[in-house]
Amino acid sequence: MAGRIRSSDIDEVKSRTNIADIVGDFVSLKSAGVGSLKGLCPFHDERSPSFHVRPQLGFYHCFGCGESGDVISFLQKMDHVTFADAVERLAARVGFQLTYEDGDSAPDHSNRARLLAANAAAETYFREQLATPGADPGRRFLGERGFDHFAADRFGVGFAPKSWDSLTAFLRGKGFSVEEITASGLVSQGDRGIYDRFRGRLIWPIRDVTGQTVGFGARKLLDDDKGPKYLNTPETAVYHKAQVLYGLDLAKRDVSRSGRVVVVEGYTDVMACHLAGVTTAVATCGTSFGVDHIKTLRRVMGDDSGKGEVIFTFDPDAAGQKAAMRAFAEEQRFSAQTYVAVAPDGLDPCDLRLNRGDDAVRRLIDAKEPMFEFVIRQTLAAYDLETVEGRVGALTESAPIIADIRDPSLRPGYTRVLARHLGVDLAEVQAAISRAGKGSNRAAASKNQVVTSPSEVPVERPASLRDLPGDPATRLERDALMAILQHPELAGHDLVQRAVLTGFVNPTLAVVRDAIAATLDSFGTAAWFARVTDTVPTPMAGLVQQLAVAPIPERSERDLTSYVREITVALVDRDLLRQSHDMLGRLQRIDPKERESYRALQGELMALEVERRRLRER
Repeated sequence: MAGRIRSSDIDEVKSRTNIADIVGDFVSLKSAGVGSLKGLCPFHDERSPSFHVRPQLGFYHCFGCGESGDVISFLQKMDHVTFADAVERLAARVGFQLTYEDGDSAPDHSNRARLLAANAAAETYFREQLATPGADPGRRFLGERGFDHFAADRFGVGFAPKSWDSLTAFLRGKGFSVEEITASGLVSQGDRGIYDRFRGRLIWPIRDVTGQTVGFGARKLLDDDKGPKYLNTPETAVYHKAQVLYGLDLAKRDVSRSGRVVVVEGYTDVMACHLAGVTTAVATCGTSFGVDHIKTLRRVMGDDSGKGEVIFTFDPDAAGQKAAMRAFAEEQRFSAQTYVAVAPDGLDPCDLRLNRGDDAVRRLIDAKEPMFEFVIRQTLAAYDLETVEGRVGALTESAPIIADIRDPSLRPGYTRVLARHLGVDLAEVQAAISRAGKGSNRAAASKNQVVTSPSEVPVERPASLRDLPGDPATRLERDALMAILQHPELAGHDLVQRAVLTGFVNPTLAVVRDAIAATLDSFGTAAWFARVTDTVPTPMAGLVQQLAVAPIPERSERDLTSYVREITVALVDRDLLRQSHDMLGRLQRIDPKERESYRALQGELMALEVERRRLRER
């Protein structure tokens, strides 16, 4: 086995990696001031962004749940990999050859890496097979749905030949062990041993948000195939169907830019939407739309303003209506507005494009209706509104729906709509909604917290910014330390050297000041911040990272330069003013007859005033 990765290699990989690029694969980041980015935390659910990234320092911190670290720890937590695995992935991304302490090249020993490599090899195999004579059923299926070979290539569509173990033999020839092939979910186990899971089927690669193939979806083509219509990769170490959305790797950039996502029901629907110009379409993979999907989409959308749009397309049949009601049950987990788009004549996006063209698909999405309207209409359709009993039942079931509308300005309008549909007095509907609201608001409030497990509850840290008192003296010390840690090049070595000699009111912040003073020999270098973090007591490392990523109020480069200098000067000036005040007191207490002492103290006082004037001039 290889030894540990050289620490110098780790530092080199980190220096070559922009943490914003890595985090941006999972979270939509927006500017939070000069050199600072923010987004919705990937480690817990939240309505407003409290997750901050400081690319210049290579650190992130969430002020909601307390998670913090560097680009390596971020990958470890997001992809559940070891430290070495994370370093290897980053090194591969930037094209850096790692070496171990015993001199060996970094081997590809990661279990996760091997599973991803097996999936990538299988995807290549399936795509090549689509061009073979035996894949005619697959090509015919695609052609009948309006997809040519360019479309197949764009989405990586392939074909699994009707063979017992052709894929297995291919992967064994590529150096993958039986254990690795089995763990990847590409084979099944029978009395005669392992055999290819996908046989005689059209294959879609399922990729995570970063574009890595983690599994496959396979569509039945042959009459003698006794399996289900669609067969997916089973749960593996890299594939979790409740967290993956097909097409998100292709859609994420436009989803982030537009704040809109279209959720369709199948692989061909995603293809049809993208080819028709609806490039924000995604689909679930063999499971219903759930909470984990919402978490993923909210992070990619940057869903914190309520201005985004989530559009669901459902078939008008009973199954589609059931899916719509399941989606509605989780609707309040979004800040974005939710809509439903139902195609005419019961056509899904794929059939709609095939029969009526690309423009019809775009019109379908543009003709969306608010989800509340759709759900209310579906609810009323289950009752006979010609009878008193039917109207009472419909009102009883519909009232909680309106009571749960997040935007209170919309409730009066929907109340009038419901009264009109039912043909009952407006006051009667208002009373029913009011009663429903009293019973549902507590549940809705709890639901809106979107904290779904104890591990997602914000935790208290031994030393945290939020624990600091809010008095002016502490605020000045905090802001000055933030400026120095985040922009040492603007503060300058000489000014910082003077600032760390000042007296601090807050004892916690004084420890950070002392760590800066102890590391001034490397001030301004790439390693300086890490040395500061290592110098403070372990329980305070989190506070240093918080100080390093907390947003600074100035937005422009010019304002930032002035701000960093001014806040650091203010800290020094406060200390000089305190010293001046102490000397004036001593001067008043000294006996004028002690002329030598009196003159010496006056000289020191004048020197302090000169230093204060020079500081203000700087």
